Amino acid sequence: MSEAHAASYRAREVPAPAQVIDGVWAVPVPLHGSALRAVTVFLIETRAGLVLIDAGYDHPSCWASFRRSLTAIGHTVEAISTVLITHNHPDHVGFADQVRTLSGARVLMGAADDFATMHRVRGAFLDQLGTALDLTGAPRDVVDGMYADAVKVAEHHERLRLDTALMGDTDLDFGDVTIRAVHTPGHTYGHTVYYDSRGLVFTGDTMMAEGPTQLAIVSRPGDDPAGDLQRSLDRIRDLGATIACPAHQFPYRDVAGRAEQLKAFHQAEADLARGLMGPDATAWDVARRMPWKKPWDELGPGTRRFSLVHTLALLRNAQARQLP
Repeated sequence: MSEAHAASYRAREVPAPAQVIDGVWAVPVPLHGSALRAVTVFLIETRAGLVLIDAGYDHPSCWASFRRSLTAIGHTVEAISTVLITHNHPDHVGFADQVRTLSGARVLMGAADDFATMHRVRGAFLDQLGTALDLTGAPRDVVDGMYADAVKVAEHHERLRLDTALMGDTDLDFGDVTIRAVHTPGHTYGHTVYYDSRGLVFTGDTMMAEGPTQLAIVSRPGDDPAGDLQRSLDRIRDLGATIACPAHQFPYRDVAGRAEQLKAFHQAEADLARGLMGPDATAWDVARRMPWKKPWDELGPGTRRFSLVHTLALLRNAQARQLP
């Protein structure tokens, strides 16, 4: 199934629902208005009802596509008993409330990504982004322009109420299936992967089949998402999983090998940023000298914003590693 998913992904198509193993379904959901094209949610058949991993985007077209896909594989929304969310980005929390309204499902997510907790500790997503952009040392007009562009695409209601906020690692029993929630910060501060005892790990946005991981936004003293990610990749490597099921791209094998590969990439990236840092250099200075896929001036506005905030996280990691 992963070969078909991979071919569709590389052809920039949205794959059809497909079985990963017996009783586990990958259900790609098109993302309205997003360059990502789709997010893959996963459906697990258990004696305690269907378990849904992630909940797409909050848009009528995404909800309609998800329901059609469930019908095509012989299931209904009403049979979902639990929604396990990997993290609080809008393409993952989207229709969790709609599922709960129809089925009475419980909704669970890592405590640090609970919106009420996040707002109390860090503020809303756009507040965090504004703080991060200020911390980069970019000129005021650049910061204001990047923030204005972000508001157009990143604003969402952030009102989802959890039935359970997961505190650290937690074993969840579904009768014939046990799923361990494992806290894996790096992409967000409460990111959680879910390890199915049959050897699958649902990695959310922490570990794709290809490409790097986007780091969480640095907005508070002590934030070090690059360091968090390194430790999280070690945790995923050591789970013993045989198949990784990411929320984007496609499922793949050699989970431990991919974790090591990604860890090495991000370590080299952090080392490069550290070498470019200099005594008075800001993230704005370093980002424009980093080797992105295109020269800095040729990057699109959104990519430039992501790259700048990502560089801030890399420099924060360099500073953390210099501490005694």
